Amino acid sequence: MEYGIRELSKLAGVSARTLRYYDEIGLLKPCYVSEAGYRFYGEEEVALLQQILFYRERGFNLKQIRQIVYRADFDIMNALEEHLLELEEQRRHVEALIRTVKQTICQVKGECEMSDMERFEAFKERIVRENEERYGREIREKYGDEEVDASNRKLMNMSQEDYERFQNLGEEIKIRLKEGAASGMKPDSEEAKRIVILHKEWLGMTWKKYTEEAHKAIANLYICDERFKIYYDAEVSGCADLLEQAVRFWVDKV
Repeated sequence: MEYGIRELSKLAGVSARTLRYYDEIGLLKPCYVSEAGYRFYGEEEVALLQQILFYRERGFNLKQIRQIVYRADFDIMNALEEHLLELEEQRRHVEALIRTVKQTICQVKGECEMSDMERFEAFKERIVRENEERYGREIREKYGDEEVDASNRKLMNMSQEDYERFQNLGEEIKIRLKEGAASGMKPDSEEAKRIVILHKEWLGMTWKKYTEEAHKAIANLYICDERFKIYYDAEVSGCADLLEQAVRFWVDKV
């Protein structure tokens, strides 16, 4: 079945303007354009649009989506299974948050007791699960089960203050990297040195033992593995490269 742009717009719940933009950037091309200039979409385009919307729901930007769906090895069935796992994880996380909110309400009412660790358990569990699902196989092969399990325990046992520091550090590093990548920051600059110091502290909060060699290795993963790279390059490209170069330059000096 074929759809005109307005029909597909209504079917998918996206604007015709969005579909035209997707065409312009090469994300979703119509199967053909009529002599009058009208775009038409077939089954393959409809299936691809669904994938694009799934990835959008998961927080990927358009550039990242285009890189994924046009890979030579892209497989829709594998993508659907990946979406399902991600959505099930989101459901588990929401259920954990609901339990935490209910328990907090109960505590505020004086009907039960709740420790500070329990207040943040759902948030920390999500970080551990996401890291395991996305990077678990690689980091376990590289560092071993004992190191990874110890890191997970360290995160789960963080106090309220330590957890907030951990979260704030991660955000500050991302902000400084985005500003640096956008302004052409040099990896041997003092600001880059500050980023490396913050990154070292951030890693040390979950690692069983910090080493300069391991710091260099994890920074190298940020540029060698697309999944790791996306963590820093999601909004501004060049952040992962800047961090890797800065770590390589400064890690032995801080």
